[in-house]
Amino acid sequence: MPRTTPHTLKRALLPLALVIPIVGASIWLLQAERPAGTTPSHATETTASRNTVSPSPRVAVPPASANDRNTLAHATPRSLGENPYAPSLAGTDIDGRLRADADGNLVVELETRDFFDYFLNTIGEVPAERALSEIETLAYGHLPERAARQAMALLGRYLAYKDDMMAMGNRNLDPARQHDPAYQLETLKTALADLKALRRQSFSGQTHEAFFGLEEAYGDYTLASLDIRQRQDLSAEAKADLQVWHREQLPEVIRRTETRMLAEGERHQQRQQAIASAGSAKQAGERLRSLGVDEARINDVVGYLEERERFDDRFQDYQRARASVRASGLASKEAATQETRLLEEYFADEQTRTWARLRALDARSP
Repeated sequence: MPRTTPHTLKRALLPLALVIPIVGASIWLLQAERPAGTTPSHATETTASRNTVSPSPRVAVPPASANDRNTLAHATPRSLGENPYAPSLAGTDIDGRLRADADGNLVVELETRDFFDYFLNTIGEVPAERALSEIETLAYGHLPERAARQAMALLGRYLAYKDDMMAMGNRNLDPARQHDPAYQLETLKTALADLKALRRQSFSGQTHEAFFGLEEAYGDYTLASLDIRQRQDLSAEAKADLQVWHREQLPEVIRRTETRMLAEGERHQQRQQAIASAGSAKQAGERLRSLGVDEARINDVVGYLEERERFDDRFQDYQRARASVRASGLASKEAATQETRLLEEYFADEQTRTWARLRALDARSP
């Protein structure tokens, strides 16, 4: 059967290079913590996906379970090799992959979307047709033909969705209210609701969940967090409790990442406070050590702070010598020459001289 690019691919080629996320600042998928063993769904959204086609020999993936009817049997490779079609991909592994089960059907999961995006993100660097051709070649070269056709049909829907998403993003905020936090939150809620609706219209329930489930869960959590912060009728304690409750509703993979990030943020604040409140570099090192910071990092911090202490001492001496020159009654030109000589005498390198010039400007500021 000829491998024909779906019509929707052609319709979406031009705007693809301009697609931007509608609410990218608030919804971001923490891909490093992707759930292991996510239940995949199978492409059953087109008539083509129901056709029976005898698969040709492909690259096999070792089965996870001999008794599992949905055991994965075929997958695209993890790399494009040493000379990928787009220079920006050099030295990278393919993000995501296409996979088929033992029955020759496409397995639809988050890695499917990642695979599409890995190639689509090169549009602009290379012509859109080239990026799409790479996807098509890998799909038909490593999957049974039925799964490859399902993948290309799904890619067509994904491109059409991106086209529609871009059109949704062409909205203007009310200039008079764009700095109002309540208006910003309401606008964001509306945008996310519209985006969810578009996704449900564009994909089957299984594909929608596989592609966007984690992303939308984090989006809902972000909106709830912003809403809690803006509430005036809640105490600080109640806000903290509700924030924890919403975090506990997150899927485990996101909850684990969010909890770790919060803990890291708290540790970072503790370390910053320890450094800021220390009376000396040595004391800062002792306080960091009590917080469990590793010795290599402590040595770096202490070394830097000791360097700053030495600079501060030299700067005080420089300021006194500079004041003496200014009080000597020398002509302005000669005084300037003497100040330049003092700068070079007290500060051996250009970096510390720059620090001294900036500190001197600050000292003269009202």
